[in-house]
Amino acid sequence: MKDQSASGILATAIDKIKDMVDCQTIVGDTIDAGDGIKVIPISKVTYGFASGGSDFPSKGTNKELFGGGGGAGVTISPIAFLVVNNGDVTIKYIGESPESSAERIIGLVPEVVDKVSDVVTKIKNDKKSNDEEEDTPVFDESVN
Repeated sequence: MKDQSASGILATAIDKIKDMVDCQTIVGDTIDAGDGIKVIPISKVTYGFASGGSDFPSKGTNKELFGGGGGAGVTISPIAFLVVNNGDVTIKYIGESPESSAERIIGLVPEVVDKVSDVVTKIKNDKKSNDEEEDTPVFDESVN
């Protein structure tokens, strides 16, 4: 045990949770489904922990008696899959549609990325066509 105190128990609980939960727990490894289709699982992770303790008075020689305990819990729930099909990204929810605002925003990300990409492509194409027009010589017939 790191430290026999309430803060030591809490630190141990936090370390154990860090060991269990990382970014790959939330966004899983890519699954290649063939035919250019890739599936990425998305999970919701909920965790909590508690600890407590107290120093006890002692009549004996050991005046630093401590009693305490702690615990932690983690719930991992799959909520959606990102599906990449030949460059098109869609999100497929498991069960009902998203309930929270954050989940709705996450659901809009692929659509926003597509729209921004379309705008950037349009701007590049417009600039390219304007550059080509500037390179084309213009003849003024009124000047002899």
